[in-house]
Order: sequence, then structure tokens, then C-alpha cells
Amino acid sequence: MARYTGPKTKIARKFGEAIFGEDKSFEKRNYPPGQHGNARRRGKKSEYAIQLMEKQKAKYTYGILERQFRGLFKKARAAQGITGEVLLQLCESRLDNVVYRMGISPSRSGARQLVSHRHITVNGELVNIPSYQLKAGDVVAVREKSKSLDAIDRSLSNSSHVYEWITWNNDTKSGTYVSVPARIQIPENINEQFIVELYSK
Repeated sequence: MARYTGPKTKIARKFGEAIFGEDKSFEKRNYPPGQHGNARRRGKKSEYAIQLMEKQKAKYTYGILERQFRGLFKKARAAQGITGEVLLQLCESRLDNVVYRMGISPSRSGARQLVSHRHITVNGELVNIPSYQLKAGDVVAVREKSKSLDAIDRSLSNSSHVYEWITWNNDTKSGTYVSVPARIQIPENINEQFIVELYSK
């Protein structure tokens, strides 16, 4: 599947936050990109520009391209509940995101690669589709042959995040997607209402 492979620090600087995770280059230059950097005077953004930027931030954060993101929005709009909240819940329920949240990989792009390269199982079955939607109770694990991978061990040893909607057992290298996270449990700095307003025009 096609995905964004361009310069990540430049995108992070555009949004003013390290949306791809820890980024030393961003920390040094956390102002907008461009010839004039932080000296440029920027006019007030239009309502559309603000809404578009929020959508772009969400897409880059979760590593989802437009067509797939629009599909998730349609699914969220058809579901019961608050559309924007359901949209973020669908993003969080992706297999690559849960692999990242469990600490198996330090980034979502790395998690996507682990899934694509068949290192991850769901309920004991190999799944190599990063966008696979997990359901509450699904067990995500590192496949037996991949448990000795240095990259996975390194990531798990450096992982300190704990999420109420996920459990993880370091001995078995497996965890459970306990429940769909409530909006308050999703740490991403995204204003989902702007995205809903943009797509509703």
C-alpha cells in the first residue's frame, strides 16, 4: 500500500509538534519550514485552512492516505456515536497503531513494517494488513519466530507508555486489545470536530 515517505521533520514543523514521535531535528528547529523560518509573519488562517490542517495532521499522525481516511470517515458517520470520536477510535483500532501502542515498535511506520513483514499475529493467526481493524478482546502477539528480533526487544525495553484499553505481557510478547478507547484515553492532539466540519461541506 502507498504511504507517505517524504521528510518527516518538515511535516512536524508545519504542524508545530512532533507528530511522528521523538525527533531531535524538530526539537532544534520547532518553527515552520521555509526560507524565512520563524521570522515570517503569517496572516490569520481561514476556517477552511484550519480544518484542512487538522485533517492533514490526523492523516500524517496515523499514516493514512486520503482515500483510506475518507473511507474511515464514511464508516464513522454511519456508526452510532459522535462522528469525530468514532473516527479517531477507528484510527486507534488499526493493527499497526495497536502494535505501536503496545510498544512493539517505537513508531507507527515501524509497526506498519512489522505487520507487513508478517511478524505479528492476531488471535494466533498471521495478519499482514496494517489497516486491519481490531475488535475488543483480540489478542495481538509477536509471532514465535520473531520473538528474538533485536528491534522488538529494544523497543519493548524502552517503552514506558501504559494505556487502560490495552494489556501487555512481556514474557509471552502478547497483549490484548481490551476495549475501544474513549476519546479521553486517546492522547493525540487532534481536534476531530474540525475534520467533521471539513468533510461535511
